[in-house]
Amino acid sequence: MPIDEHPAMIAARRSWAAVQAGDKEAWLALMADDVAIEDPIGEAPTNPSGLGSRGKSEVGAFFDANIGPNQIAIDVHTSRVAGNESAHHMTLTTTLPDGTKAVVTGLFAYRVDEDGLLASLRGWWGMDDMTFVAPDTEADETGG
Repeated sequence: MPIDEHPAMIAARRSWAAVQAGDKEAWLALMADDVAIEDPIGEAPTNPSGLGSRGKSEVGAFFDANIGPNQIAIDVHTSRVAGNESAHHMTLTTTLPDGTKAVVTGLFAYRVDEDGLLASLRGWWGMDDMTFVAPDTEADETGG
């Protein structure tokens, strides 16, 4: 099966589109009822307990806290599929409400269930992998 037709790749692309559009309802519609998100894996500001978000209610709260208030750009460097999963080397650039950018490059895996719904999203990155760019820094670096 070509990578573009793989159910986990289709689900990942739809997830990225919904996240970049800030469309919570479209994003949640891609999820299985028992979805689990660990972004990142382990304790971090987006995963304080280190246990991730479980079920659509917790995942909706994850969206409200980490995606909804921000603008997120996703740059996919490489992707692979196997079994019912897709894995991606990606850079996420999150523009916070004050204009600060948080940039992280990591590995991200998406697993789908038999219906093609997202059952699991996991991110391999840590706070040491994240850089922050102040709003005025970018203009200074580009001569603006």
